[in-house]
Amino acid sequence: SIQGDDSVPARYTIMSSGAGNIIQLEEGWNNVIKKGQAIDVLEKTLDDGFDTCFEPKEYIRIYTTCYDMCTQRSPYNWSRDLYTRHGETIEQYLRNTVLPALQNKTGQGGTILLQELKHRWTNHQIMNKWLKKFFTYLDRYYVKHHSLPTLEQAGLQHFKAEIYMNSKENSTSAIISLIDEEREGEIIEKSLVKSIVELYESMGMGSLDAYTNDLEQPLLEGTRSFYGRKREDWIAKDSTPDYMIKAERALGEEKARVTDYLNPATEPKLRRVVEDEILQKVQTNLLEKEGSGCTVLLANDKTDDLKRMFQLFSRLDDGLQPMADIVQKFITSQGEACVEKRESRLKNEKDKNDDPEFVKSLIDLHEKYLGVIRETFASHHLFQKALKNSFEEIVNHDVGQYSNADLMSTFCDRILKSGGEKLSDTEVEQKLDQIVKLFSFLNDKDVFAEIYRNQLAKRLLNQRSASNDAEKAMIAKLKLQCGTQFTSKMEGMLNDLAVGAEQKSEFDQRMEQLDTKLGFGVQVLSNGNWPSYQAPVVQLPPQMSKCMEVFQEWHDKKHQKRRLTWVHSLGNASVKATYGKKTYDLQVTTLQAVVLNAFNDNKSYGFNELKQKLNVDDKTLKPIMHSLSCGKHKVIEKSPKSNKIQSTDKFSPNPKFSSNMRKIRIPVATLEQSHNKNRVEEDRGVAIEACIVRIMKARKTLAHQQLIAEVLSQLAFFKPQPRVIKKKIEALIDREYLERSQDNSQQYNYLA
Repeated sequence: SIQGDDSVPARYTIMSSGAGNIIQLEEGWNNVIKKGQAIDVLEKTLDDGFDTCFEPKEYIRIYTTCYDMCTQRSPYNWSRDLYTRHGETIEQYLRNTVLPALQNKTGQGGTILLQELKHRWTNHQIMNKWLKKFFTYLDRYYVKHHSLPTLEQAGLQHFKAEIYMNSKENSTSAIISLIDEEREGEIIEKSLVKSIVELYESMGMGSLDAYTNDLEQPLLEGTRSFYGRKREDWIAKDSTPDYMIKAERALGEEKARVTDYLNPATEPKLRRVVEDEILQKVQTNLLEKEGSGCTVLLANDKTDDLKRMFQLFSRLDDGLQPMADIVQKFITSQGEACVEKRESRLKNEKDKNDDPEFVKSLIDLHEKYLGVIRETFASHHLFQKALKNSFEEIVNHDVGQYSNADLMSTFCDRILKSGGEKLSDTEVEQKLDQIVKLFSFLNDKDVFAEIYRNQLAKRLLNQRSASNDAEKAMIAKLKLQCGTQFTSKMEGMLNDLAVGAEQKSEFDQRMEQLDTKLGFGVQVLSNGNWPSYQAPVVQLPPQMSKCMEVFQEWHDKKHQKRRLTWVHSLGNASVKATYGKKTYDLQVTTLQAVVLNAFNDNKSYGFNELKQKLNVDDKTLKPIMHSLSCGKHKVIEKSPKSNKIQSTDKFSPNPKFSSNMRKIRIPVATLEQSHNKNRVEEDRGVAIEACIVRIMKARKTLAHQQLIAEVLSQLAFFKPQPRVIKKKIEALIDREYLERSQDNSQQYNYLA
């Protein structure tokens, strides 16, 4: 007896018929298995459309008969014959019953054919299941020992050979027709399609070959044809945004289609076909379409449409590059429009280094499209590069006498100096962040640094800085952008003032011990940190000279190795002036104070007399006299009256001077340049030569073009022309740092 068969209820024990009762092949087959018994009942039940069910006793009797016929000793072991007849039974049923039924449905519509195929496939699975149960012993021993297909596999093979191979073309066409109907908006029976797809998958016998070759490939071809027609229709009638909405919907529907009833492996292939047909083949047309292309969407701030365009073209290989190129071209055009507005203003206005309207327009433009790149284009590197390239072109397009580096530095000066822009601390921080972003695109960062350092010095020395914290914050931002080397001198300037504040309190104690009758303070600056200033010689009043001598003595005791150079052009003074019965507090420079002191005797002086008395040159004296006699507050009277200072002019205190203000600031034209261009060029030359030597020392031998490229890549603060680098290479060859290779004139060798 055999117990524990998975196909047999556990409560039954199967008994053999015994050695004396031999079952002949035809007897067992006809009386028990075939005629009127298991197989006939199974076929009839399936044909009648009823659920097939064998009672346990009936099933056990059939199973036992098969078992006995397979376990009898040779020559009465009928395993091979039963295996053969199992296959023949399925073949005959499929050929005589199923195939004609399917052929009768052909031509009656795809749905009817697929429904019949689904019905017959379901029946076949039932038949296969029961026959496998009846002949389980064959699977266990005979099939295994003879390496034959299992009964289940054999059943599938027969279905494939008899039914599938004869109906696959019609069923594939029917499936594709239903899918096309669904694409057109019709409602189809998705479960039916899913069942037939499972049939195709089963016909692969463990692989997807049948599904791929017989359904997927024709489906992809049909999809290409379908969307090819749709593409031509949409592109002719729809705007770019409308087309993209349809394309997005189509791609979403195709993905859902795979989820609903196709094999997941089809999804990437189907997606590529649809993307190729409705996106790749019309990409240029969509991007450049008149009245609705990418440029128009950017101009009208169509964020949703641009985001959809980005998401769709990101599906394609290199699909975003053409779009990024358009974005770059558009942003550049917007920036050029700002430059053209400045150019137009300069035709009607005098050029100056203060143009906040222009700088603000560039800041607003950058902030706007930085947001677009971040929000609409997901900060994609191609669009970040497009923004960078655009602003490098815009920011380095100088118009007028003053460079954009000058304008940007002066904009910072407006923000950071007292009396400039009226902003809160938060707004100052925001503006500084924005201007540093613009600064990052400048090629001439060294020019900006030179101008900024000069303006910083003026703010610090004239006590015009609105906030020391804001000054430190700006320098920190520049340091983060360009490194310590870029801001070391600026940090040194702030440090000088911090140290000077400590020294001032100590020196004030010393001054209290002396009766100088003059409030006197000194700011000591490190020569290497600050811009170069003129130190005009002037004959100071005795009171000032006395104070200077006291400080010189005190300083020399503390710092014996330091040498002081007095720069009177940077000093300032508060002068008490009495005109009639009114007293004024004049806020002037040290040189202006010296000149005013000369008129304390209430005498008149000619220009040359005054120059001789004060021991100053024309270049220094003329702007001072202009500020005192030709400005808004004419505290000195000039004769003859004019707006220019001549060497023949005479000057005297103005007895008619009067003002409603008690505290009056009298500005004077600066004696210093905003920045020294020659010094910038000299510094650049040194930086280029140092870079060349550094590279050649590391590489020893290098070709000309490679050396040029490496120098350009390493110079962070400016971008010299290749011809300038070439001149520096020649200079280094003359000074024997480098030599040309004897074998190749376009190659250089480093000389230790």
